[in-house]
Amino acid sequence: MPEGFPDYLDVDYEDGDGEHPEDYPTLDAKIEKAIDVTRRGLEQYENPAVMWTGGKDSTLTLYFIKEVAEEFDLEVPPAVFIDHYQHFDEIHEFVEKWADEWDLEVIYARNDDVGEYVDSRGLEPGDDIEISELNEQNRHHVRDLLEYEDDTFPFLLDTYVGNHLLKTVALNNTLEEYDIDGVISGVRWDEQEARADETFFSPRHDPDIYPPHDRIQPILQFDEPAVWDAFWYVVVPETVEGYPEEGYVPEGYDDLPEGISQEDIPISPKYFEGFRSLGSEISTQKAEEEPAWLQDLDGTTERAGRAQDKEDLMERLRDLGYM
Repeated sequence: MPEGFPDYLDVDYEDGDGEHPEDYPTLDAKIEKAIDVTRRGLEQYENPAVMWTGGKDSTLTLYFIKEVAEEFDLEVPPAVFIDHYQHFDEIHEFVEKWADEWDLEVIYARNDDVGEYVDSRGLEPGDDIEISELNEQNRHHVRDLLEYEDDTFPFLLDTYVGNHLLKTVALNNTLEEYDIDGVISGVRWDEQEARADETFFSPRHDPDIYPPHDRIQPILQFDEPAVWDAFWYVVVPETVEGYPEEGYVPEGYDDLPEGISQEDIPISPKYFEGFRSLGSEISTQKAEEEPAWLQDLDGTTERAGRAQDKEDLMERLRDLGYM
């Protein structure tokens, strides 16, 4: 982290405490707050980065960063993409395409030790990984921090050990390597119970757990329907040439305005296919056949298509540095 962190910051760590999406009742109010938090994040932190998964929330956050940086003559920070080795191919393709389109620097965060172990043995998702064969850092996390006692764990993302090693350890190593002091992320209050108490500027200062840094969270106040409204009425009209300025919500691939294809839209094709969450190709299923934004967003669970081991342990994982 940069020298002197966090003394050079002037941020309110209680901003958003006790608030809910309902406190920002209109899309304009949500966007205004997102712009304010984003601007303060870009101005206050010496070496920020934005978490980008290729999903809707992080891509919306990236849009606000790009817009704020342009309007206020600020630098667009690098994007950190956690490569946990079990992404949909379409996610990699989406990130590569739009990183090029938007001239973004992308830092790929990986747990190379686990990745090399898997590759050298030709393992498939679900195969066992021998803990004794991992490096000292990974063994320390498994034994001392997670207090996991078995000799092996399955090579799966949505499990307690797998999620921590493949995502959290990879992220923390990247924060340390690049001296990142502010992580701009697209988490939302309504997404999970473990995130409901987050504030717009959230300190992560315990050096025994993670490299000290802050989380900057511009879209906490959005709920899932508002995210899609922001895309179809703001993001897409302002970034896709020829899209109706007043916005338009398509019913699928074949319902886009004339002359525009899905590849022109900064929204992952997996959402068009019916996925509402894009965690892992192994453990994430599509929720419905119709596009994500047309589904029953209020009456169903956004992450219903995901394996639940990780979700049930979210609070403890977040204590260890998970997003």
